[in-house]
Amino acid sequence: MTRREFITLLGSAAVWPLAARAQQAERVRRIGFLTNFAADDPGVKARMTAFVHGLQELSWMDGRNIRIDIRYGAGDADRAHRYADELVALAPDVMLASGGSALAAVKNATRMPIVFVNVTDPVGAGHVASLARPGANITGFTLFEYDTSAKWLELLKQIAPGVARAAVIHDPSITSGTGQLAAIQAVAPSVGVELAPVGLRDASGIEHSIAAFARGSNCGLIVTISPLALRHRELIIAVAARHRLPAVYPWRIFADDGGLISYGPDDIEQHRRAAGYVDRILKGEKPADLPVQAPTKFETVLNLKTAKALNLDVPASVLVRANEVIE
Repeated sequence: MTRREFITLLGSAAVWPLAARAQQAERVRRIGFLTNFAADDPGVKARMTAFVHGLQELSWMDGRNIRIDIRYGAGDADRAHRYADELVALAPDVMLASGGSALAAVKNATRMPIVFVNVTDPVGAGHVASLARPGANITGFTLFEYDTSAKWLELLKQIAPGVARAAVIHDPSITSGTGQLAAIQAVAPSVGVELAPVGLRDASGIEHSIAAFARGSNCGLIVTISPLALRHRELIIAVAARHRLPAVYPWRIFADDGGLISYGPDDIEQHRRAAGYVDRILKGEKPADLPVQAPTKFETVLNLKTAKALNLDVPASVLVRANEVIE
């Protein structure tokens, strides 16, 4: 081998890894992201940021080796189905569905791998075969277990001990709506509270039902998890304030918007954890082999301004358990 041939070979060897790396960098994986929330919802940016940061920790960079396409269902089932079809048409490698209606829409649109977050009772809703062995193309993170619902009633009695009657706003058209109500009913006798279920269907029905219930005395309100409750949260909070009802909500966004107190899972954390499952699927694992996981972090958020407006003397036990107090 001549010196010139050796230098040429050495140069080729040095260039080859660079070319290979460049070739690998050109492969961009695509992620479709459908959320129940509206684009202007205050919590959307935090959830998206948590998901992106989770991916970055696993060496996935948006715009470099992944592309994330997001659509906002805004609590509208028809819109969610339309956007699910749009995302599927982009041929993503994996879909992330945030919320029950988003998951239902994506599930109906594709058989590609799906990771979900913020979904209540995925087994009862028929999305997965079991939590340990989800089967098919879907896995993810449950929003909470039904026992969590009972804690809303216990919290209501803690913050407003005089409450003897509680309206429970739930969506009877979804499996989780019935399950949450049943869990609350199971503990009601032990805390001495009479329940009045309020089916959630439309805005006028919400206002009329709460107004009729609030004519009694020693009343309180519990709002269960559903896309409709999220969609109508401003109305529910306003009606509760108008009738001076102490109310417990399932998400911190209700307390942020003026609701009295919320207790529920940290769904921002769920979006960060979802990045781990997306990473594993992009690297070849199947959703069927990834067990559905329960939330690991819950938070209580108290709106002290609303408590003062209701003339509530918040017990120290409630203040101590609050992760955040809005003043």
